[in-house]
Amino acid sequence: MQSENNQSTNRYQERGVSATKGEVHSVVDKMDEGLFPGAFCKITPDHLTGDPNKCNVIHSDGSGTKSTIAYLKYKETGDPSVFRGIAQDSIVMNIDDLLCIGAQSGILISSTVNRNARNFPGEALAELINGTEDFLQTMRDHGLDIHSGGGETADVGDLTPSVTVDSCAVAIINCNDVISSQEVVPGLAIVGLESSGRANYENFENSGIGSNGLTSARHDLLCSYYKEKYPETFDPNTPSHLVYCGPYKLEDSIAGSGLTAGDAILSPTRSYAPVIVKLLKEMRAAVKGIVHCSGGGQTKCIRFGQSVEFVKNNFMDIPPVFTEIQKHSKTSWREMFQVYNMGHRMEIYCPKENVNEIKSLSESFGIHAQEIGETLPSRRKDERNHVTIQHKGQTFEYSL
Repeated sequence: MQSENNQSTNRYQERGVSATKGEVHSVVDKMDEGLFPGAFCKITPDHLTGDPNKCNVIHSDGSGTKSTIAYLKYKETGDPSVFRGIAQDSIVMNIDDLLCIGAQSGILISSTVNRNARNFPGEALAELINGTEDFLQTMRDHGLDIHSGGGETADVGDLTPSVTVDSCAVAIINCNDVISSQEVVPGLAIVGLESSGRANYENFENSGIGSNGLTSARHDLLCSYYKEKYPETFDPNTPSHLVYCGPYKLEDSIAGSGLTAGDAILSPTRSYAPVIVKLLKEMRAAVKGIVHCSGGGQTKCIRFGQSVEFVKNNFMDIPPVFTEIQKHSKTSWREMFQVYNMGHRMEIYCPKENVNEIKSLSESFGIHAQEIGETLPSRRKDERNHVTIQHKGQTFEYSL
């Protein structure tokens, strides 16, 4: 197991990717934690209005290298509408983090598009912008108070061979409404909300991939055809054997799924906003914490709560896109759980007596929910948080 894990870790590192972002946390974790230390996002006093009863949050994220996959499909098909999904990816990676602290109203979002105008022309940019507006309207239709605050398009061909899409979200929150994660303690149930399938507010089947780990997903699933035809889509410093080394072309059906490889890895990141808005309206007292399983995958939770062992031992069926990534990359299952959401991308921490009600609420939106684990007292001598994952007879332990 140790050598297998080292082998997969080296693949990530050689592609210029960090699975844990340890070097980032080594700096950020020493900075001021804001008004609510331990919250999912940094929260500051309300510098916008000066109201002592309110607080501010500003959050930045983006679609990552998923935009490169969209670029491949655009170049292959000539269809610019693929970038509508990338607009959604960038927005969701912001708003679903904000949901974890209870922010659901008065959200302003601004997007930044860095492009090479030769490779990413006006028709593609139009789809990206229109996709942003359409998705924001869909979220408003389902209860999330979010609006566009404009954005920036930068033509930076010397920096970006294709396109990158990032967003920034700002919100003002009532201090009394903040979910601080301080109530994530031993004795709670962990309810996971499925990342794959089709919610009743979506018009597509989702593979569950989200927007994390796409550098490896792209190279480990897609074949050398793209290496030869589109050298602008990868870092030339990456070892050749790690570039587009998978079995699939975008149009090939992915094993175990009704989706093509392209549709699987380009599935727009699901927002759980409609579910969380209703949950906080109807069951706020039962919600002790919310964790968006993005960067860090199923170990994301380790940074929230106090003196907790997070035990996850009842996972949903792992979607085919993840089993195919694991099969062709030979990434250890230990690292797969650390990089990808593996079937559920949002977690609700609640008393055990509220599990069934939360499951029913989620499933009213067409999203399967399941009690995937529980919180126990930390077994570490220093009482720091740690994660235990049990899957198909294997146990994986993670600590800070």
